[in-house]
Amino acid sequence: MPRRNYVVYDVFTDQCLSGNPLAIVLDCEGLDTAAMQRIAREFNLSESVFVQPAEDPRHRARIRIFTPDYEMPFAGHPTVGSAVALAELAGANGNGIFVLEENIGPVRCAVSRRGDAAAFAEFDLARLPQQLRLSADAEAVGAALGLDPHEIGFENHRVSFWSAGVGYVLVPVPDLQAAAKIEFNNAAWLDIAPTDETGQPASAYIYSRETKQSDSAFHARMFVPGFPSWEDPATGSAVAALAGAIMHFDQPRDGIARYYIEQGLEMGRPSRIRLELEVAAGKLEAARIGGHAVKVAEGVLFA
Repeated sequence: MPRRNYVVYDVFTDQCLSGNPLAIVLDCEGLDTAAMQRIAREFNLSESVFVQPAEDPRHRARIRIFTPDYEMPFAGHPTVGSAVALAELAGANGNGIFVLEENIGPVRCAVSRRGDAAAFAEFDLARLPQQLRLSADAEAVGAALGLDPHEIGFENHRVSFWSAGVGYVLVPVPDLQAAAKIEFNNAAWLDIAPTDETGQPASAYIYSRETKQSDSAFHARMFVPGFPSWEDPATGSAVAALAGAIMHFDQPRDGIARYYIEQGLEMGRPSRIRLELEVAAGKLEAARIGGHAVKVAEGVLFA
């Protein structure tokens, strides 16, 4: 009977039992795609990671990312969590910069650890966000979220569709009250949701400039359509898409702009995601997403 070591990390948090949980299977020899999918369904977390030897010997590892239902080309909390886990497994030599191979392409990561504090990892976006066509109007989007028309949009921010590898319908709301009242109607959302390049219906990412934490730039919630639909406590790939909306609507000045996004508060799993934008001549040149991660469990999988 095979024995495969695995670890579970909480990501985008420095506290156990908050943030977004992630299963990481470390010993994947002999596992094909169908087996990985079955194991991801067994863990039943938003995503599970399977670590394989890198195809390029200069890189740290190849990782494959699965939801319980399908494989992802890229995702934020699996990248951060995997980077931290692999750095911690490497011991004293684990800090520094290395590359993880994902389906989207090579992803450059950096990990820093100080004493007993939770490790911090960040990664460069392999693809910068692009705006995609959205045919549904704002009123229909709001109705699928249980929001009235006056609760959609703030300042010049409007509903938009962006992807940096995974597509999200970005829904700005004026305040925390609107964010709190959301009731996700899965059937109504599937009627209007565009399909992104993964072939899946785009998820809903709701964001507000009003926040609960004084140093947060945005408060966010994210809902995944499906059977069942569910809310995600921390979504790095959605923040990657949000970078496009920030550039489009806010037009930050040249230089490095840094934003903290709070998410998961309504779920009792507070999360904190850092977004950095490098802007030159009014254009986005690069972007990075980062956060802490802490190990909460480890074990052996007999499969």
